[in-house]
Amino acid sequence: MKGVIAKKLSMSQAITPDGKAQAVTIFQVLPNVITQKKTADKDGYFALQIGIAKPAKKADTKATFYTKREFRFPEGEYKVGDTISLDIFKEGDLVDAIGTSRGMGFAGTVKRHGFHRGPQTHGHDHHRAPGSIGAMGMPRVAKGKRMSGHMGNTQNTIKNLKVMAVDTQANLIAVSGAVPGANQSFVTIQHTKNHSYDQD
Repeated sequence: MKGVIAKKLSMSQAITPDGKAQAVTIFQVLPNVITQKKTADKDGYFALQIGIAKPAKKADTKATFYTKREFRFPEGEYKVGDTISLDIFKEGDLVDAIGTSRGMGFAGTVKRHGFHRGPQTHGHDHHRAPGSIGAMGMPRVAKGKRMSGHMGNTQNTIKNLKVMAVDTQANLIAVSGAVPGANQSFVTIQHTKNHSYDQD
């Protein structure tokens, strides 16, 4: 599955040929540099590790990267130091977007899980409390119990998004729908598993 690391810029909307408004997310694709090449002989499978390099402060310093990802590219003649361009995508392709949702800090059960709130009259003082978290016959909290806790900041994958537009000159790509992550965060965009490279 070919893919790139992109920076989420913003959301907008596009007008489809049938006149409907379609929500889109716009990404900027900075130079994706191949940092490591994995082969079937050495690693048991073929893949490329790709990173986005930070600007070098000195000419003799070692290259550092904002982030790195691994993609299962089809086998081919790739070299470490080469860049992956945006032309691996075209309008109409289906892609998966993998990003980290925005962290929302500590949240209660009403906000985190959508629990109903308790009565607010007749002397009740547990308006947003979760209630019982266990039974007397089982003196412990069962695993997976929905409780208050850290909300957000989890990796999420949105599948089968449609590529609405590709601008190779400005290194911009727009995909349909919403993608997890804050603006300026890095998101992985890759072809869906059923994509056929014979048609490319």
